[in-house]
Amino acid sequence: MRMVDLIEKKRDGGTFSRGEIRYIINGYVGGKIPDYQMSAWAMTVFYSGMANEEIAELTMAMAESGEQLQLSSSDKLFVDKHSTGGVGDKTTLIVVPIVASCGVPVAKMSGRGLGNTGGTIDKLEAIPGFNVELSVNEFISQVNRIGMSVISQTGNMVPADKKLYALRDVTATVNSIPLIASSIMSKKIAAGAKGIVLDVKYGSGAFMPDENKAEELARTMVGIGKNLGRNTVALISDMSQPLGRAVGNSLEILEVIDTLQGNGPKDLLEVCIELASWMLIVGGKANNIEEAEKLVNDSLANGKAWRKFLEFVSAQNGDIKIIEGKKLKLAPIEELIRSKENGFISKIDAGKIGKLAMVMGAGRETKESIIDFGAGVYILKKPGEKVTIGEPVLKLYSSDTQEIANGCNLAGEAFVIGQKSFDFRKMVSKIIS
Repeated sequence: MRMVDLIEKKRDGGTFSRGEIRYIINGYVGGKIPDYQMSAWAMTVFYSGMANEEIAELTMAMAESGEQLQLSSSDKLFVDKHSTGGVGDKTTLIVVPIVASCGVPVAKMSGRGLGNTGGTIDKLEAIPGFNVELSVNEFISQVNRIGMSVISQTGNMVPADKKLYALRDVTATVNSIPLIASSIMSKKIAAGAKGIVLDVKYGSGAFMPDENKAEELARTMVGIGKNLGRNTVALISDMSQPLGRAVGNSLEILEVIDTLQGNGPKDLLEVCIELASWMLIVGGKANNIEEAEKLVNDSLANGKAWRKFLEFVSAQNGDIKIIEGKKLKLAPIEELIRSKENGFISKIDAGKIGKLAMVMGAGRETKESIIDFGAGVYILKKPGEKVTIGEPVLKLYSSDTQEIANGCNLAGEAFVIGQKSFDFRKMVSKIIS
């Protein structure tokens, strides 16, 4: 078998066998297939696509390229969730305690943010003392003990994805549905969960620009799950505006606390209830969406989810007193961005808010950038809400006067004021199962 023959095969519209896909992935991870040939292969996939069976085989080959966790047993069905990323997306830290408090264990490995998209691990590290670097044994032990854990992705899992993604990033082949889907699902498969719920976002603050592309990705990933024996459900959700009001790590933890205590923003709460409900269904705790939503709402109303979050923070050495007192440190320099006219907020652009938060110091321009946990943007007026001349729309937080000045110049582009109000629009548009 030669790599050049496989490149030609896909270039000409052929379909790879299981053995051929294993040859490609194992050869690349093992150093036998050079970057230039793998780049050519990725480009042929970009243009020619892959069949569902090929994508499933590619996903499994990538998952098997490194360490795999064995979690689910005869008496426990572990579930996992994944978001394709967005601005203000702190759903993991709300959804996982809800699901765990209802008796379905969640073992979650998450990443750090880059660019406009925030990372769950960055948010957790905004909590003083919080440890995201548990060993695999500590991770599994904690899930068995309290029903949940969220840690940083281990270095030994899915090395094929790490190598291939780095290559795709510099060869203009990132935006390929088969390669995106296999990248995401290989990590979920390797993490050991048998039930997977996906939040696939679209809009200016998401990786997928429109709903049709998001649905194509969602259906591909659900297809992978089906082919590999994983109960997989995908939600399609809107990321044209930020999720919730807080964008920035400490700000978002404070909003997580508010939401778990029953005071969360309506849009954030909707997405969290949908995600948690479907996680309970794939985890075998509920038979239908009505039953699942009742369990979720009860967990929020009676404080079980909030208590589970505190137990989780304590288990990973986070400072409970700071969380209970909502004493997370915010950046010292604050600036209000005010409306220049009367009307209603017709648009808050998620992509521009994400860029604004990054300028404030809350995000990374490169992997080496240092995050200011207390920096960010708080949205005082959401779409549909009335605003008058001089009334604050956004609040900026930074530790640097130049960053604040730069942010003020950008902030006016992040929202649009119109003359008509409108009702709240549902965030979740489709469920694919």
